[in-house]
Amino acid sequence: MSLIPATILTGFLGSGKTTLLKRVLEEAHGQKIAVIENEFGEENIDSDILVTDTKEQIIQMSNGCICCTIREDLRDTLRDLAEKKRKGKLDFDRVVIETTGLADPGPVAQTFFMDDEIAESYLLDSILTLVDAKHAMTQLDERQEARRQVGFADQIFISKADLVPGEDVDALMHRLKHMNPRAPQKAVHFGEVALSEVFDLRGFNLNAKLDIDPDFLKDDDAGHDDHAHHDHAPGESCDHPSHQHGAGHHHAHDDDVKSFVFKSDRPFDPAKLEDFLGAIVNIYGPRMLRYKGVLNMQGTDRKVIFQGVHQLMGSDLGPAWATGEQRTSKMVFIGIDLPKDIFLQGMEQSLV
Repeated sequence: MSLIPATILTGFLGSGKTTLLKRVLEEAHGQKIAVIENEFGEENIDSDILVTDTKEQIIQMSNGCICCTIREDLRDTLRDLAEKKRKGKLDFDRVVIETTGLADPGPVAQTFFMDDEIAESYLLDSILTLVDAKHAMTQLDERQEARRQVGFADQIFISKADLVPGEDVDALMHRLKHMNPRAPQKAVHFGEVALSEVFDLRGFNLNAKLDIDPDFLKDDDAGHDDHAHHDHAPGESCDHPSHQHGAGHHHAHDDDVKSFVFKSDRPFDPAKLEDFLGAIVNIYGPRMLRYKGVLNMQGTDRKVIFQGVHQLMGSDLGPAWATGEQRTSKMVFIGIDLPKDIFLQGMEQSLV
């Protein structure tokens, strides 16, 4: 049996996850989707369909989709669904897990890698994060859960953008880009999203494509060497070129979820890099949300694709470097108050 693709849908309370889900479930796309709801006390997908006091946790919907409210461990629910599918008791093509608005998606993502039985049945496709344009700035200021959800995302959907002025949406997108330059952002209206933007995004695939907005790199990384020695007190105004952001935005929010990129044209020493990454994951793992890179390693002519979530990391050999291609290593780290200098210095010291 081929692996069942799984999508994690996250976002702060009221960001429109349920609206997006309803739309995905009701659209006639011919796919049978199993939805695992990990919500407490919020509006369920459809209270007419989900009768809370039924003994059966799994409810088949008229269009063949399945809904299921978690009352026990996510792992048990996933195993249960996979087993029913194997035995032909349930028919579904993919799974969407809707997390509670306050959840950290990290442990949910880790379930797919740490549990062998689940890893043999499922393929984690991506983490989608919904951000509510009207309330996001306040939520991001006040709630670390909201910032974490952004840091984990493979794709960000901005809801309720029609309720706020365009410049506020721009400012929000700019802020999100600093927290997570990997995730494409898209404003959505009432959950109207093409399925191609929701499913099969392969955010956890070890593929050779490292999506970082080139403007982000230009913006923040132009002087990565001189920037390492460039310091000013928090809140002090600064006219260092790396702080002059395009379109006249000044990035006033100092979020604890930040991203930075390491780049080098020199190859890595595999043993040194492994030691360094092992050490930082030991210390900072819980604060490392997502990290991903395409690396040039000594001793192989193939790209090494590397990624991790919290303390879990893995690497794989990608395609060969093309003739004449510049063998540049690029690694993005997204995390909570990570010491950028220590990370960049350690990466630098792991080069040949």
